[in-house]
Amino acid sequence: MRIQLNDANDASELTNFLNDACKRELSEILRFFLQNAQTEILSLLACRAEEIREKYYGRKIYFRGLIEFSSFCKNNCYYCGIRRGNFNARRYRLSDEEILNCCTIGYRLGYRTFVLQSGEDVYYTDERLCRIVSAIKTSFPDSAVTLSLGERSRDSYRRLFDAGADRYLLRHETADETHYRKLHPPELSLENRMQCLYNLKEIGYQVGSGFMVDSPYQTYDTLAEDFIFLRDLQPHMVGIGPFIPHKDTKFANYYKPSSRRTVILLSLLRFLLPKSLLPATTALGTIDPIGREKGFKASANVVMPNLSPIEHRRDYSLYDNKICMGEESAECFHCIAGRIQAAGFVPDFSKGDHFDWQMEAPNDAFRPTANK
Repeated sequence: MRIQLNDANDASELTNFLNDACKRELSEILRFFLQNAQTEILSLLACRAEEIREKYYGRKIYFRGLIEFSSFCKNNCYYCGIRRGNFNARRYRLSDEEILNCCTIGYRLGYRTFVLQSGEDVYYTDERLCRIVSAIKTSFPDSAVTLSLGERSRDSYRRLFDAGADRYLLRHETADETHYRKLHPPELSLENRMQCLYNLKEIGYQVGSGFMVDSPYQTYDTLAEDFIFLRDLQPHMVGIGPFIPHKDTKFANYYKPSSRRTVILLSLLRFLLPKSLLPATTALGTIDPIGREKGFKASANVVMPNLSPIEHRRDYSLYDNKICMGEESAECFHCIAGRIQAAGFVPDFSKGDHFDWQMEAPNDAFRPTANK
């Protein structure tokens, strides 16, 4: 494909190409942008990606309040700092009251989406989680609840949806089976992880998936598989961020990450999924002091400041040197909002639904019935 990005018609051609290309073609186009493209082409790529985002979302950057409520995990993923086999990890669980207190602080600051994230902690049964979700929705009925709890059964996902959960984040991490096997223990299955994502969509959640950038053994072919999976799944959100090694894993000395490839891939994902919500992740801000701003200028439009209690933030250590560990929630909130404004964007504290959901429910009242 001859790359032209001079106007909207050229941008439309790239979108069509990414959605129709076979694996080999995708691998080649990814190699071109990530390895061979000159600065001028990359600047045009980001510019056209911003135009696509602005068509659907304007210059809004949506805020989600992140609450990391448990660092226990039954899994042993080779790259993760809170994996079961890391005996140096500090474990904690927040009580129902502590979680609700985090939401109260966030609500007073202006947040209208709360993201509850944890390892795959068996302590949190459906009954416990449904009680927490229901309590949040009762206390803050005009807010959205997003869950990021890992792989669960379809029945579990349905119960949580019926309790009031609106969205679910589950990054597939890699869509290539061989690559997946190199990053995960034998008891975990890529097939099951993908099925979980399809189950979540069928039930009625707004669904987020995504992958690590520059993870060990990643190639242009594995990235092509990621794009193929995402265009089939059609998630509402795609979370990607640079792979950052954790000192207590086998990849401790893997390499020093950079923001470059993540930023380019954010732009390409905007072409692939024009209406998607794309976070400028904490990981991107961790490895580059202006990484999130670079993400915004590549068409990202979501941030997730941390509402977790300060005394536990360092304990939820998926990777090393994570930023914003010692800031009060209000301090973090105002800092990020100010940086967004300084970069020329508009902080938005609404629920920030996917564009199609906003069109179906301009008054935020729409919520589909779970598909049984």
